Amino acid sequence: MTESKWIDISQPLTNDMAHFPGDTPFDYSLTYSIEQTGSVNVGQMTGSLHTGTHIDAPFHYDSKGKTIEELDINLAIGKAKVIDVSDAEKITAETFQGYDFKGISRVLLHTSLPNNPNRFPDKMPDLDPGVAPLLKEKGVKLIGVDMPSVDAPDSKDLATHHALYDNGIFILENLMLDHVVPGDYELVAVPLAITGADASPVRAVLRSLS
Repeated sequence: MTESKWIDISQPLTNDMAHFPGDTPFDYSLTYSIEQTGSVNVGQMTGSLHTGTHIDAPFHYDSKGKTIEELDINLAIGKAKVIDVSDAEKITAETFQGYDFKGISRVLLHTSLPNNPNRFPDKMPDLDPGVAPLLKEKGVKLIGVDMPSVDAPDSKDLATHHALYDNGIFILENLMLDHVVPGDYELVAVPLAITGADASPVRAVLRSLS
């Protein structure tokens, strides 16, 4: 039997990629070239930790919350269910009726938002805070979305961030799921151990369990 291949569901980090309005854009450049050093190219990068595919730490929306290096990396490794909710402009607890979450503690939502890393969306599907208690009841510990945020870009109260946090559910954002068939997978999306940070970029990958 041939082993399933890993599927990359991360946004490539490029200098022309979209970023959250008002935030620091991503930039990669060479600090030194081989011509300068005589031996190696050395690069540098700058940009918001919320650019591209990333995991939020609770510190992002709670000054007393854990920072990214304090999170259990096992949250981002293990069985995940990809669910197609692309027919819903408002994703509610009812959206998840009929799904079997047995043995699954990570849920990835393929929404109606097209995967386009070079354009920040004018409008995104609404993820209702009411999904959090239901997902907690189902044993979910991490939710991933193919949107820049689980809340609207102009939200100040971040109701869905806080509802998920209050129910022990961590947040993975800016996934690329247009090319992924709904079903059960093994997920790896480990954050960097950036001391004191509110988020971290990840290289998120899936491998089919079917």
